[in-house]
Amino acid sequence: MSTSEVLYFLNKNSGALTVLFTAVVTLSTVVYSILTGKLVSETTKMRQVQTEPKIEITIKPFDFAINIVRLHVRNIGLGPAINIKFNLKVISGGQIAQTLIDDFTKANFLKIGLKYFGPGQERFSHYSQMTQHYNDKIESVLVIEISYQSTTGVKYIEQSIIDMSELKGTYQLGTPNLYSIAKSLEKIQQDISHITSGHKKISTHIYTSEDRQKEKEDLRAFIEKKSGHS
Repeated sequence: MSTSEVLYFLNKNSGALTVLFTAVVTLSTVVYSILTGKLVSETTKMRQVQTEPKIEITIKPFDFAINIVRLHVRNIGLGPAINIKFNLKVISGGQIAQTLIDDFTKANFLKIGLKYFGPGQERFSHYSQMTQHYNDKIESVLVIEISYQSTTGVKYIEQSIIDMSELKGTYQLGTPNLYSIAKSLEKIQQDISHITSGHKKISTHIYTSEDRQKEKEDLRAFIEKKSGHS
């Protein structure tokens, strides 16, 4: 087809070509608008995620004594949470389950809440001894209602279920490193004290009920110390 023929065709069909071109431009504009809208929406969601808090509550045993448990509260979101309130209730387990709540809420923040809880921050409740009323405690189920809001004013109301039976079958091999190190350091300190004072003597000791009671008291004191540092 020669150049003159092409020009003749374009002149003859200019109206149709104009309509076709307009349709293509209109369609492109619509597609661009849709893509722009999606991009704005995704950007808004990303910004919201970056300022959105997320409170997680789980049950966690001490690493040096798995029969002693406490609640582990964390903000796993990317934004800070403010005005956090906690409400602990019994789902099943009766009075023994209530003793778990009484033990955990000895940590005052579970009663009065938290004004500010930054991303990555964590708190621990007071502990509870599972060796006391084990069969009843291990079957207890609690619910924790959590209300809080983001710094942008978005309010959240959530629930965490604490099912103590999830701890069934948990066991521990050997003595945990942290407790072993602490006891070893204590013994070294005592030995050095005896040597420097000239009171070091070779003696034979019989493990008595008083020794067992003292060991329990030492463990309890160690737990209280660790709880205070958490």
